[in-house]
Amino acid sequence: MKKIIAVDFDGTLVEDKYPIIGYTNLKLVNWIKENRDKYIFILYTCRHDRELQVAVDFLKNNYDLEFDYINENVKELIEKYGDTRKIYADYYIDDKNINIGDIYETL
Repeated sequence: MKKIIAVDFDGTLVEDKYPIIGYTNLKLVNWIKENRDKYIFILYTCRHDRELQVAVDFLKNNYDLEFDYINENVKELIEKYGDTRKIYADYYIDDKNINIGDIYETL
């Protein structure tokens, strides 16, 4: 199975201006588009209901960017482990992320 990358929306794919959508991180958007065949991508965001649909539509309509999954686990992992609350990924791209190696120096 391909590696899974979960990508946050506000503060990562776009500038954090919630509930509106801030400026787009074009470098990240283009990187995802260039690597669609190498990874499984999950849009991993706190947005829900109308705000989530606005974000999904924004990415599709403006950048032709669609994710394999949105706030859900990969089908094969659900079949293997059940549908857990936590989204599993091999990598998380998120503006609130901290590298485990840096935790003692940062916090």
